Amino acid sequence: MNLLIIGAPGAGKGTMSELILNNYHLVHVSTGDMLRAAVKAGTPVGLKAQEYMNKGALVPDEVIHDIIVERLSQDDIEAGFLFDGYPRTKAQAEDLDLILKELNKKIDCVINMNIDDEVLIKRITGRRLCPVCGEIFNIYFKAPEKEGICDKCGAELIQRKDDNLDSLKVRLEEYHKNTQAVIEYYEKAGIVKDVNADQSREEVFNEIKAVLEGLC
Repeated sequence: MNLLIIGAPGAGKGTMSELILNNYHLVHVSTGDMLRAAVKAGTPVGLKAQEYMNKGALVPDEVIHDIIVERLSQDDIEAGFLFDGYPRTKAQAEDLDLILKELNKKIDCVINMNIDDEVLIKRITGRRLCPVCGEIFNIYFKAPEKEGICDKCGAELIQRKDDNLDSLKVRLEEYHKNTQAVIEYYEKAGIVKDVNADQSREEVFNEIKAVLEGLC
């Protein structure tokens, strides 16, 4: 299976990606991981990407294109893959289809993690992390027994700098602006499967498994 997973910040895309990879033994294809690997390996396209990264600039689509071609040409991809965090725009989706066509491959299913923005806001702004043991709490859904203190180790909980309302609203606006066109693009191909992400982890994954078992 060749899959693509789409979800807004806080929708649980990372958690579901990990469960899919572990249960279906697919290759994880992340543009961030690919960029770092290409830079570390010193490949020609990696060196090109490094130039932009050194300037603090976004790596342009044409360089991302070359990195994806490089990655999808490797042998392990034959086992099937899961694209995570890409494509982010309709233009990238169209380009990915062209790359896959050249390699005689295609996306079989796009998993769309559906959840209301109001829930996402509570998930993100309510998140509190333990810097010592790594335990994660949420003041709305999984509050610590003692406010601001980790139940497991007693350390003082912290909030990430970008887990604030202003930052999240910008991220959500950017996500909806770009991703809606991507979803509509794949809907025309009839391969989008909506999953209710406002459930427990087990319930969300059960929905995803039902979708994937229909592909096997």
